[in-house]
Amino acid sequence: MTNILVTGSNGQLGNEMRELAQNSPFQFTFTDIAELNITNREEIDALFQEKKFDYVINCAAYTNVNKAESEEQTAQEINAKAPENLAVVSAKYNCRLIHVSTDYVFDGTNHKPYEESDTVCPQSAYGRTKLQGEQLALQANPNTIIIRTAWLYSQFGNNFVKTMMRYGSEKEELTVVFDQIGTPTYAGDLAQAIYTIIEKIENNEKQFVPGIFHYTNEGVCSWYDFTKEILAQAHIQCSVKPIESKDFPSPAKRPFYSVLNKRKIKETYNINIPYWKDSLSVCLQKLLS
Repeated sequence: MTNILVTGSNGQLGNEMRELAQNSPFQFTFTDIAELNITNREEIDALFQEKKFDYVINCAAYTNVNKAESEEQTAQEINAKAPENLAVVSAKYNCRLIHVSTDYVFDGTNHKPYEESDTVCPQSAYGRTKLQGEQLALQANPNTIIIRTAWLYSQFGNNFVKTMMRYGSEKEELTVVFDQIGTPTYAGDLAQAIYTIIEKIENNEKQFVPGIFHYTNEGVCSWYDFTKEILAQAHIQCSVKPIESKDFPSPAKRPFYSVLNKRKIKETYNINIPYWKDSLSVCLQKLLS
């Protein structure tokens, strides 16, 4: 029986993993801060002694990008120290680690999709702490997969899709930045990709290949385009006006271009990736029903 630990299970990705676990032959253990403090290595070790895990999927993160600027120490505990703890303990018990990271490790000045080997240069406290988490996890456990993703949304928790639907219903006009380019990612698709990787390894279809991988949905858009599509698919009548990032100042600097190249994960694990508009439609059907 394949035994999988999922941390940060009350977040968007963790909740999507819960959905997949319902019809899975694998044995899942879901934890969040109430059940397991991943900033405490002894606590993790005690759980590993009790249960023999084959995989850890770390969905836990400090994700408030603006707040991280004034709370970098707290962000570092969750985004850097915790992944290191999970990596150290999982290595000790010969367990594989899958850790989720972010496009914010890049500075956003590229003009073509970022590859895993491209130079990292985070511009925010959030990006710095997430990059540190990647590095510490890979150092502590050679059997680690890092999956960088971007613009995550789902039917669970607070996210851009839900916010724009709410604002669109309440207001006659919205202003949204058009000069930040990336790819919306449905957390349900990312969860499925992670699940598929484990499934293929366990069924001996693929070898476990550690290292850094990129995963978002297919396609490219701005936050403005994303908003227009959300409101159109949700049949919400609201005018959307494009603005520049400089007209919407925030404490954290955000990458202007953070499209990720996904060739490596597609070729290594034979992952099929849906187009972002199609996945938005799937998520909206769940939200609206």
